[in-house]
Amino acid sequence: MKDTNRQPLKLFNSLTRAIEPFTPVHDGEARVYTCGPTVYNYQHIGNMRAYIFADLLGRTLSWWGLKLTHVINITDVGHLTSDADAGDDKMEKAAASAGKSAWDIAKYYTDAYWQDIDRLNIRQPAKWSIATDHVDEMIAFAKGIADKHCYELESGLYFDTSTVPDYGRLAGVQSDEIEGRIEKVEGKRHPQDFAIWRKTPADETRQMEWDSPWGKGAPGWHLECSQMSMKYLGETFDIHTGGIDHREIHHPNEIAQNQAHNCSEHTGANIWMHNNFLIDRAGKMSKSSGDFLRLQVLIDKGIHPLAYRLMCLQAHYRSELEFTWDNVVAALTRLNRMIMGVDNLKTRLGNMNGTASEEREHHKITELREKLSAAMADDLNSAKAIPLLEELLGLKKINAGQRLALLKEMDMIFGLQLETLSRKDLRLKPKDAAISETEIEQKLDLRQQAKADKDFASADAIRDDLIAQGVDLMDGDPLRWEWSIKI
Repeated sequence: MKDTNRQPLKLFNSLTRAIEPFTPVHDGEARVYTCGPTVYNYQHIGNMRAYIFADLLGRTLSWWGLKLTHVINITDVGHLTSDADAGDDKMEKAAASAGKSAWDIAKYYTDAYWQDIDRLNIRQPAKWSIATDHVDEMIAFAKGIADKHCYELESGLYFDTSTVPDYGRLAGVQSDEIEGRIEKVEGKRHPQDFAIWRKTPADETRQMEWDSPWGKGAPGWHLECSQMSMKYLGETFDIHTGGIDHREIHHPNEIAQNQAHNCSEHTGANIWMHNNFLIDRAGKMSKSSGDFLRLQVLIDKGIHPLAYRLMCLQAHYRSELEFTWDNVVAALTRLNRMIMGVDNLKTRLGNMNGTASEEREHHKITELREKLSAAMADDLNSAKAIPLLEELLGLKKINAGQRLALLKEMDMIFGLQLETLSRKDLRLKPKDAAISETEIEQKLDLRQQAKADKDFASADAIRDDLIAQGVDLMDGDPLRWEWSIKI
């Protein structure tokens, strides 16, 4: 049920470059579309920041008491090697390189992406919209706008951007740099015009191609999102999200198609939201390099995926976030401390025989909830909200049941699994660790016996041996040890 005491939710609209009150199109429901991955390769951690942001948005809308209808697409055809509508199809190119079918490539990398979604505790959307399941509908969409808004060239059907009002408003001023990223095609009326259907060249055979009024070929990347978002969310829906790189070309092209289809100036979504880049000074955030940072690389280092989620939440989604190994290890340490605080809270509640709350909520709990509401109402300011969780855990003199109840509310937004995650869960074995957990426990038992026998030389030798193999000992701690993460 909606909490009427919560502050009005305000979100930054990239279209107006202003923070605006959020008023859903349909009372009590929020409809959100997120540009999903192109499944020709693994997703790097910069890609995954976009889905952590979209999940934060969705969780916040749910916390505000709204029914969430969230759609994320899977692009398994049509996205070219340049985001600016140029080059070879990414799926066809990946299939040729791997010697596999494009369909097999799509399935393998879709499954890998979904695994990362699960690892990061990103909630399942109402609909995963697969592009190749909608090609006939995309053709129908294109036919509906072709006469007034498109023209045909030898290479396909192109959208005339001069036929819609205020093209490129989302991107702001069209700079020379942006125009330089757009494909130069002989016969295009304007540099910004883009293909919504690409014909298969006469001398080529594509694995993914369909018959259309403009010849055998495949839909353009931009067409996919317009058709699928409006099919599942309506011609006018609430929020469209994506990475900031989509703000310059892909989303302006979507908007142009939406305006043409709706025969109006309306852009489809009322609010367009974009997360900023994850910056890696080492230059491994691009999949084109072949050596890029994906979530599995962090796991292989012994870093739990939710530490990366926390690292992202520590920054505002519209801020650039620099990735360093020190930063993500610090987030892991912070997450570990949170889990220790929750464990202590559960123990205290257990000692109270499960007493859930006092008759009246403590004013400090009420204040923290109000601060949480204010932070998230201010354009999802998770960077300001996360410290409130630590403040809550530090309220030692306040009823444990009330604190645990608010913690559940907070984690409904943050998605860090604080109530169920254990410190042992965070203790991931680094890929290069030669010793097993069983061997470590056996050595610790021997060390404990040596200390009991006052054989301190043997105890020290066992300790030194474990340290040399990347194990940090924690005497007096029930966990006993954890991996020493070597970066």
